[in-house]
Amino acid sequence: MILKIIILALIFSTSCEAYKSYENYRVYKIIPKTKEHVDILTDLRKGEYYFWSDVIKIASDVRIMVPPDKVAVFVKYTTSVGLEPVLTISNVQELIRAQLEPSKNTKSSFLGSFDWDGYHKLEDINAWLDELQKNYPGIVTTVDIGQSNEGRTIKGVIIDFKAGTRGDKPLTGMIEGGIHAREWISPATVTWIIKEFLTSQEPEVKSMAETFVWHIFPVINPDGYSYTFTENRLWRKNRNLLYNPNCTGDWDLGNGIDLNRNYDFLWGTIAATTHACDEIYAGPSPASEPETKAIVDYVLNLKETSNFMYYLAFHSYSQMILVPYSHLYGTDVFELENYSDIFEISYLGAQKLKQKYGTEYRVGTSADILYAVSGASFDWVKSVGNASIAALFELRDKGDFGFLLPSSQIIPNNEEIMDCLVEMDKRAREFGYYSSSVSVYYSVIPLIINLLLLVICQ
Repeated sequence: MILKIIILALIFSTSCEAYKSYENYRVYKIIPKTKEHVDILTDLRKGEYYFWSDVIKIASDVRIMVPPDKVAVFVKYTTSVGLEPVLTISNVQELIRAQLEPSKNTKSSFLGSFDWDGYHKLEDINAWLDELQKNYPGIVTTVDIGQSNEGRTIKGVIIDFKAGTRGDKPLTGMIEGGIHAREWISPATVTWIIKEFLTSQEPEVKSMAETFVWHIFPVINPDGYSYTFTENRLWRKNRNLLYNPNCTGDWDLGNGIDLNRNYDFLWGTIAATTHACDEIYAGPSPASEPETKAIVDYVLNLKETSNFMYYLAFHSYSQMILVPYSHLYGTDVFELENYSDIFEISYLGAQKLKQKYGTEYRVGTSADILYAVSGASFDWVKSVGNASIAALFELRDKGDFGFLLPSSQIIPNNEEIMDCLVEMDKRAREFGYYSSSVSVYYSVIPLIINLLLLVICQ
């Protein structure tokens, strides 16, 4: 184990040399209180500051990363207009270095050559998926669903404990990770779910694993994820190089499209832009990217060949479970026919999650508890792919570390998420979603109860 840590440290220290340096970059938290504050921050976004928050709105937590040579000006100006900046990270590069170190926690977990003591490169994840196929013959099958812009394979696994015995239209679930490159805790969570499905002796986990044919993809943005290990730890988008404009403050920012704005669901209308320099650039057209097309084709096939029950997407950060549809507010959420079920299932899952370590998750549509969004994968899957239950998890934390969650939090995060998923599945079964003869069962819960739950959750 000591030798392994030394080797990993050497590898990571070498790769870190090639990184865009964030030495002495600081992150500030600002909560705009008025429309004027929102307008001021919107203007600042056009300058040489890096906004970790996609959308700016009143009373919303906005995290802004500031280069060291801009700190004095930033603090003086924002203070003078009443924005009250609060320093939350004093040196971003220190967190990057710390995140690349394996956890020193006594708790550890392994499956074959893979562990959750630290964050793993794409090559290691894909090699492990191939290893699982060899170690679990007849249960695990690797699947390559397409190629990225730079020719990397989009790889996942199919887990089926009852292969060949399920008949037509088996119950299926699909899990997506790593759509945003810098959100490393997402693949770390998805790989943990794979491990639990294959090895857990807990009856409820085994039941969840064995009832469904699971289609699980830890990294659906392989180019971007690889780029965060070699060039820029805080890269978000894919690596489409076709639109390479000269962006203010960062020439490379125009290389890429936000894959979670690229799906054909209200594409390009809300919280997405047509400007290639923006981190939420939706692309030139819906599903323009090969990574998006690979998921679209795969989901449409599941829709036709199975009883497609779950689509679960994992992101960071904010500690939320988002339910479809991401553009709906207030009572408009009931435009989705089984919103009541998905909300209640997710709410009860969040309550179970909290019991593990006290971590609190909010539940609701993105518009209600975060910000309105269009073109997101899970919204498209719910609308067009007809998955019975779709949800997007914003994992730990709430911004103290943001995208740079320490490796020591990987396992605690994963444990509580697994508790949440098991509880959600238990409730879905109670609501009748396991029935293959009825594609969706809608619980009859009075509107007033759902509205009260929505208020309680916030």
